[in-house]
Amino acid sequence: MIQKNKYKLSRSDKKLTIKNTDKATLEKWYTLMVLGRKLDEKAPNYLKQALGWSYHAPYAGHDGIQLAIGQVFDKEKDHLFPYYRDMLTGISAGLTAEEIILNGISKDADVAGGGRHMSNHFAKPEWNIHNVSSATGNHTLHAVGVARAIKYYNSGGVSISSQGESSTSEGYVYEAINGASNEKLPVIFVFQDNGFGISVPKAEQTANPRAADNFLAFKNLDVIYCNGKDPFNSMNAMLKAKRIVKEKGIPVIVHANCVRIGSHSNSDRHDLYRDQYELLAVKGQDPLKRFRARLTYSKRFTEDELNEIDSNVKKIVSAAHKVGMGSPDPSPESIYDFVMPEPFVTTKYPDGLTHGKGETKRLIEALNETLKAEFRHNPDTFIWGQDMANKDKGGIFNVSKGLQQEFGPKRVFNAPIAEDFIVGTANGMSRFDKKIRIVVEGAEFADYFWPAMEQFVEMSHEYWRTKGQFAPNVTIRLASGGYIGGGLYHSQNIEGALSTFPGVRIVYPSFADDAAGLLRTSLRSEGPTMFMEPKALYNDPLAEAPVPDDFEVPFGKARIRTEGTDLSIITYGNTTHMCIQVAEKIAKEMNKTVEVIDIRSLIPLDKETIKNSIKKTNRALVVHEDKVFSGFGAELSAIIASECFESLDAPVTRVGSTFTPVGFNRILERAILPNTEKIYKAAKELLEY
Repeated sequence: MIQKNKYKLSRSDKKLTIKNTDKATLEKWYTLMVLGRKLDEKAPNYLKQALGWSYHAPYAGHDGIQLAIGQVFDKEKDHLFPYYRDMLTGISAGLTAEEIILNGISKDADVAGGGRHMSNHFAKPEWNIHNVSSATGNHTLHAVGVARAIKYYNSGGVSISSQGESSTSEGYVYEAINGASNEKLPVIFVFQDNGFGISVPKAEQTANPRAADNFLAFKNLDVIYCNGKDPFNSMNAMLKAKRIVKEKGIPVIVHANCVRIGSHSNSDRHDLYRDQYELLAVKGQDPLKRFRARLTYSKRFTEDELNEIDSNVKKIVSAAHKVGMGSPDPSPESIYDFVMPEPFVTTKYPDGLTHGKGETKRLIEALNETLKAEFRHNPDTFIWGQDMANKDKGGIFNVSKGLQQEFGPKRVFNAPIAEDFIVGTANGMSRFDKKIRIVVEGAEFADYFWPAMEQFVEMSHEYWRTKGQFAPNVTIRLASGGYIGGGLYHSQNIEGALSTFPGVRIVYPSFADDAAGLLRTSLRSEGPTMFMEPKALYNDPLAEAPVPDDFEVPFGKARIRTEGTDLSIITYGNTTHMCIQVAEKIAKEMNKTVEVIDIRSLIPLDKETIKNSIKKTNRALVVHEDKVFSGFGAELSAIIASECFESLDAPVTRVGSTFTPVGFNRILERAILPNTEKIYKAAKELLEY
């Protein structure tokens, strides 16, 4: 068996005991524990009275470790990522009874996010108590990301990730701990082990009886075991963990043995899978009752003194309840607030056109030079991804070539081959300071992005969920599309799926100037942007264009590539060039003019340019590389059909890929992807309709 430092507090450490802890501290701890328990027990009553708190995960049995986490947390320097059972953690960290109740009953004044997130997700972003996902263990990656910033900026804090032991079965938890140990980041991972993942016993989760044992082979990682039911043992463990992180510069796992006295949540009946003997046994281990008994047995407090504290806490809860009941609910109109932050305003080129300025560049050159320019412009810009910072190589396609040489390995570095780690830590690092801008190669090819989808979804609603208190300032670059003979995992388009999530911008340039301008705007804006790069055009002369050094393209501003009066073609990406060729062919062969609209920005979408064009031409052809069935063109067609119906003289037509994967053999690829011949045929039929 691999031997590991299993920290037991040594005699050289000053252990906190009931004897050497001052009475004021003991009183504070007891008050917090009683307050937490009163609220924990009161929460289900709100649901019974149809007042809210429809989700509540009771923490009783986790009292010691949750008290300790909150007491060790320093809101001035540290970052805390609590999970849905961390009510006492939040209270111990400073949340008031009012704030707990306002969150539980989803009021507009809830400091976590104004009732936009599920109850029992306690947070206070202004104190670095982060609003985390309902996806269990998801926030572990965010804790690692912010720890990267803590280390880079030498701020002196630590990042604390708290979670149940069953969440450690998630793959991204392993990725987070692997990354933290590899980078030697200041993170404390707290596993609150109560023996159950909802109804699934621990033995069915992992072969090891303690989840932390699964990580014993990790280098640069220490593990501390403690009794999560005991405030003193838990406090000593957390203080030890924080000291190790700061002195040794490595992450620490604190494995806290707890019991779950209640059900998993108020929608769970634990009597269906736990017998009466077990339930009696865990009640006998109630940490609050035992702590109270120790306080009186040690003669530090009398029963009357503790009863007075109990009475005062009851008054606090009663007063907080009244505040909660009198607090307004969120308004229905507010649903559209904070969907997406306002973007950087492009003042130099408000129309997103170069007007002939600049030196002609290839698309890949435009991307590379813009990245370098933005890294010079903002020293708090970072980039990482797979295989993109190795000597003279800069990614599979060399888009990031030369960045590490100029800006160093602390700002430009490789990430593990783990897409959700890449995206999740970007979310986390951006939490440290709004000035930070992060670019990630989310995957070597867009087709490989799917493992990061949960982190993408997380990013999409961070701004809305926190009521505008946090937005991940992250640009995710993805080499997208086909026409390279790449086949499965190297030639698919995914923007149609991504566009179904509100809160994320999606851009898809087809020329070098737009690639540069949209990338600059992405990096200067708040909030996440998916930056889709048509890899077949990286070095294609068709995509070359003059690019001014400071070029900017506003989001949601389409570009008319050819003007016409007989047909509107709406397109983007690789097919833009095909559509231009078709327009030229139709002009020669049919003596008709086609207006080609390169939307450039899928979200936000320039509907006005599209509608104005169709009012002029009365015909619409939607063309993109993605599948016709459920591709982004389906949304474009629906918009045109509903908002331009009276202007149409023919059905809205679409051209795209077949409803199949993109095959590897070039014969299969040609049969599947759109081309000029297919576009020309559809355009001709529309014109003759």
